[in-house]
Amino acid sequence: MKKILIPITLVAVALLATNCSNDFIEVASTENIAEADLLSIYNTNDGAKSFVTAIYSNALSFNASSFSWNGLTSMTSDDADKGSDPGDTGADKDKCDALTLDATSLSVEQVFETNYQGISKANIALNYLPKLDKADAAVVARLTGEAKFLRALMYFNLVRCYGGVPIVDHVPVPSSAEDTDMTLIRKSKEEVYAFIETDLVAAIAVLPEKSGYANTDLGRATKGAAHALLAKVYLYQKNWPGVKEQCAAVIGYNLVANYATIWREVGEDSVESIFEIRGFGGNPSQGIEGYMVSQGARGTSGWGWGFNTPTLGLTNSYEAGDVRKDATIIFAGETMWDGRLVSPFVANPRYNEKAYVSNTAETFNGDWETTKNIRVLRYAEVLLMQAEAANESGTGDVTGPLNRVRNRAGLANTTASGQVALRAAIRAERRHELAFEHDRWFDIVRTGQAKAVMAVDGKTFVEGKHELFPIPQKFITQSNGKATQNPGY
Repeated sequence: MKKILIPITLVAVALLATNCSNDFIEVASTENIAEADLLSIYNTNDGAKSFVTAIYSNALSFNASSFSWNGLTSMTSDDADKGSDPGDTGADKDKCDALTLDATSLSVEQVFETNYQGISKANIALNYLPKLDKADAAVVARLTGEAKFLRALMYFNLVRCYGGVPIVDHVPVPSSAEDTDMTLIRKSKEEVYAFIETDLVAAIAVLPEKSGYANTDLGRATKGAAHALLAKVYLYQKNWPGVKEQCAAVIGYNLVANYATIWREVGEDSVESIFEIRGFGGNPSQGIEGYMVSQGARGTSGWGWGFNTPTLGLTNSYEAGDVRKDATIIFAGETMWDGRLVSPFVANPRYNEKAYVSNTAETFNGDWETTKNIRVLRYAEVLLMQAEAANESGTGDVTGPLNRVRNRAGLANTTASGQVALRAAIRAERRHELAFEHDRWFDIVRTGQAKAVMAVDGKTFVEGKHELFPIPQKFITQSNGKATQNPGY
């Protein structure tokens, strides 16, 4: 039986495996393992790592990083349409596109569920890591920082989507009424942000810089990633001094010369990349489920389902000469960088190039679990956060970091001057630099642009409602009155 309750569960072998179960709460009792036996088995450096590997693996699931996440963060915005065929709703992606989601919509449920699944795994890791006295203390400390970074990232996803949510900060005891309430009662948005900040500050204290990892450990959370995420958390709260301080602490990164290569295999773990969700492929397969195929061109000579397609509005918004346009959008009839001819008869005129994986010029192990890494935090965004914080606070260099991003895109320095004009310029750069990187919807909401922007896109944004997605109705019902619904749903 699959439930939507935030997990109250015993540690199970299934949660520690690299290929983690997608069940939200139910784990077969035969898989349960006594704590003493677990500590005996996992009381090594490799055993300690397996607890945290389970958290990373959560991000590989279809619900965590692919279809439903694209639905809530991209198809809702003015940058993307549902795409695909008119009759293929993708369960509810037509509702994402039309801003008509409700509390029973699958995307709403799956994003809520999968983040709490990952949080459960983080709490399990944080519970057991201190007990592994035969593992190196330095390794345990670093892994603790990784777990707290990942938990913070998942709560950041939740608070941006749903506002205040339950803060589950430890493995709940099934017999504890207090712990049951912890999993059911929503905290305020401010409390969730404070919890995220606490986790990130703790992570910063123990994580190494990217240069401190061996090549075999690339992709793990770093000090720079925690600083960058904390800067973004502060950005959403308009804590401009905090944004500046955290961005300044992101060291050892730079812009790559060629924007188009960032999302190709050669661009993985580049000098610009601060944090990525890694798809390993191979045997056993460890790819990110459905990310490429769900967004690939559909129809004649296509290679995917055709969802999450760039809008005409986004296409026409680029300045002349902006290399990011062709690097972001696949056009019907074009010949791509690897020589692939996109038929002019595919179902949609445009597709997301950042999700493309070449089956001839890159490692390709099938349509479903590809080796494609998803870029989560990049140095270009750090520069844009610096520019925004300087502009909004009235102190600091606005145009320097802004122009670094523009110049890399083949554009001249901005001609904008004054806070209002520079604000518009920064927002435009975020749109074009970060298109299809799961930021546009949240950006137009946090900056108060959503109603006007969506009206231009032909959609109705209801203020006081659409800033948040609904809490899943199954969770509301199962909370038995302890959890409240978001306004308007």
